[in-house]
Amino acid sequence: MIKKGNAMKAEVFLPEDYRPAEDEPFMNERQLEYFRRKLLAWKADLMGDSKSTITDLQNSTRNIPDIADRASEETDRALELRTRDRQRKLVAKIDAALRRIEEGEYGYCEETGDPISLKRLDARPIATLSLEAQERHERREKVHRDD
Repeated sequence: MIKKGNAMKAEVFLPEDYRPAEDEPFMNERQLEYFRRKLLAWKADLMGDSKSTITDLQNSTRNIPDIADRASEETDRALELRTRDRQRKLVAKIDAALRRIEEGEYGYCEETGDPISLKRLDARPIATLSLEAQERHERREKVHRDD
């Protein structure tokens, strides 16, 4: 049993080869557990990368006399920091998806309330819009960008 708030929640058994299927109830306990584990593993991977970047940046602060080498290293650092910033934003989206799982809102389109396809969620577990809503959003964005 897992303590959740003031209630006890039974741990969900999930076979290693489990994949959400269209023929089972949408966002049942097994599907929610599958996506929760997938999101937690992704977050752990990103956090591990961040820790190694911090260590690398701390260890690589050295005085490089050649101006071209120094410029190259600064460019590499800037790129690494931009990548980490993107990953930090991704971790925030993962945390938001985990909150939606806990609140029972995961897997449903924020715009229409319709279920997001399992294939889309498996490919992009942080998705908040159905494919159709995402396409509409991107078309509107493109129209405004072209103005």
